[in-house]
Amino acid sequence: MTSTARTADFSDYTGFAGRSNRRGVFLASMLAVTGALMLSSCTTADTPSNMMRVERAQGSDENIASLSTVISANPSDPEGYNVRGSAYGRAGEFRRALADFNKAIELNPRFYQAYANRALVERNMGDQSAAQSDYNMALQLNPRYDVAFIGRGNLYRQAGQLDQAFADFNKAIELDTTDPRAYHNRGLIYQARKQHAQAIEDFSTAISLSPNAPEPYNGRGISYVATNDDDNAFADFNTAINLNGKIAESWANQALVYERRGDKAKAAKSYGHALSLDSKYEPARAGLARVKAAG
Repeated sequence: MTSTARTADFSDYTGFAGRSNRRGVFLASMLAVTGALMLSSCTTADTPSNMMRVERAQGSDENIASLSTVISANPSDPEGYNVRGSAYGRAGEFRRALADFNKAIELNPRFYQAYANRALVERNMGDQSAAQSDYNMALQLNPRYDVAFIGRGNLYRQAGQLDQAFADFNKAIELDTTDPRAYHNRGLIYQARKQHAQAIEDFSTAISLSPNAPEPYNGRGISYVATNDDDNAFADFNTAINLNGKIAESWANQALVYERRGDKAKAAKSYGHALSLDSKYEPARAGLARVKAAG
């Protein structure tokens, strides 16, 4: 039987990065205004649900207005533009985000976090070449910046340049990153290479760093399916559903295990639910047609 399982993309999990090593009166005032919602890379203390709540707050009109007030009082400090640009990015206002990152870099041409943040916006706007140039610049300024290695690795992976992506994720991991995306995305490459034992290990590490994110459970479950460990796969897919029941891939993956077990009724129900969440999700459509034909 051909597997229809698929892993959701985890590439933008932590999103924009702040400048956590900055101190001073300006930063203190900004933290007070924004309720300590400074953007930073993911740490082991962050969970996806907490991150999502923070991201929504960061992109709110109220938070952006507060940041604008701080910038008006400190128009020559690049930190404010970087943080407000990140807030605009969270809100999907990419052109305004781009303008703020441009200003931050104009004020401080060595602001490597702003280059990486601008790269993420450029990627979302479809300018992959500019994004890669900015990730390269961030790494030129700080060769140990794990966020930029992960961001550039995602560019390579999505372009099908898996060797280059693998090297970047490896480098981030060698730098002792605590960002789960590095392990998750390297796991996807191991999976594509059919190196499922290594993929399972990487997905497990991503889960240990972020136990409430559904994507690594889906990823690990797919490799379990590939190694005929349906019980562990089923447990992972169910966990993914319990964490976020609105992801079509999770339901289709669960349905695949039902199908492999010969429970066509439950498989059809789960495939159908996946299609109700995403009517264009082809693995669910093909799976539902398959179990109906077999029935």
